[in-house]
Amino acid sequence: MPDRNAQSPLVLAVSNQKGGEGKTTTAVNLAASLAAAERRVLLMDLDPQCNASSSVGFPRGAVDAGTYDLLVGQASLDAVIRETQLDNLHVVPATADLAGAEVELVQLEDRATLLRAALDQASARYDFVIFDCPPSLGLLTLNALVAADSVLIPMQAKYFSLEGLSALRETIARVKEALNPDLHIQGILFCLFDPRTNLAQQVVSEVEEHFKGLVFKTRIPQNIRLSESPSHGLPAILYDIDSKGAQAYLALARELLESLKQESTL
Repeated sequence: MPDRNAQSPLVLAVSNQKGGEGKTTTAVNLAASLAAAERRVLLMDLDPQCNASSSVGFPRGAVDAGTYDLLVGQASLDAVIRETQLDNLHVVPATADLAGAEVELVQLEDRATLLRAALDQASARYDFVIFDCPPSLGLLTLNALVAADSVLIPMQAKYFSLEGLSALRETIARVKEALNPDLHIQGILFCLFDPRTNLAQQVVSEVEEHFKGLVFKTRIPQNIRLSESPSHGLPAILYDIDSKGAQAYLALARELLESLKQESTL
């Protein structure tokens, strides 16, 4: 892990170029679980679908300014941060304008570093900044990877998910070489996990072999309560803390914090 100023947050991009892998669920519930562990967390919704925003109480149309306004310089970070029902969790919600942002950003000379510049205002205020990235490699995801310290990759234990993982690994390598030399993979998280299938075990074994030491021990199970919570505008720990999904994300937060503690002592 690269050296960081002790007053700077760990900036974590939750990303997978393939849809349906548990990306938004992970961004929201990891952020909430870290907040429950008394860490100050800023969740930033970079996905035009606005699902992370609605999962913490800010559905599409609920706010006038968000990540789009921050990126194009129409609003400061302070102006777009919103409080949530968890004391330590703040969010920069997405708005409908974000859908057209990539077309507008492509004309700008500094288009890949806009988010990194905007995040300078977050120093010392948060312990973690977590990006929910779109399920594609465009300028929004590129901005997240350039601004991030590391990437957390959610995936299902399925064959096509392996192909998506390989593509993302190549993307991270290119961004690391050209724009963010400190970028690294924080970990790979298996979501919607069913341990009863042979395929799931085979995929886990293959990923663990090719990404040694980078696969989280925590597995996120298929869980109805986890699926229901976004429709109530709540992270799983506020909707049903005793559910298997909520408990899994609390375990993930503990595992992440422990790994960061070990890295800091190396």
